[in-house]
Amino acid sequence: MKKVIFAASSGGHLTELLKLQELFNEYDYLLVTEKTDVTKELASKYNMKFVKYGPCKNKIKYVWTIIQNLFLTIKIVAKFKPDTIVSTGAQIGGFFCYVGKFFGAKVIYIETMAKIKELSGTGNNVYKIADKFYVQWKSLQEKYDKAEYIGRLI
Repeated sequence: MKKVIFAASSGGHLTELLKLQELFNEYDYLLVTEKTDVTKELASKYNMKFVKYGPCKNKIKYVWTIIQNLFLTIKIVAKFKPDTIVSTGAQIGGFFCYVGKFFGAKVIYIETMAKIKELSGTGNNVYKIADKFYVQWKSLQEKYDKAEYIGRLI
């Protein structure tokens, strides 16, 4: 059975990713997101791992969280050995895409529904390495050659 990591930051990115939960049963999957009071409750329903939540109010703490999450990402990917990474962004989704690609995984990125005219920062970075890059607005498909329109997840 193929191994897939589904990775997204908490909040709206995770909400969009969970719209793909029907796929979870088709794979040996791992769902990865930031650990918050809300996401901890999901652990009883899904096969999950968590990275640190890092609000950017305190810049020093934020940079430290980014460094920790990069190392956690490497550890999770190296241990799980996924065939594919699927992400809807944001930051930790990008980390998983790049680290997964380094370890030989296929990268599937779904740009957030919130982006209509331009790619998000994470989407713009992952666009370069994604094996499949999906958008939820036709306007983005017309602007980016590699993008495939899939309609709305939500």
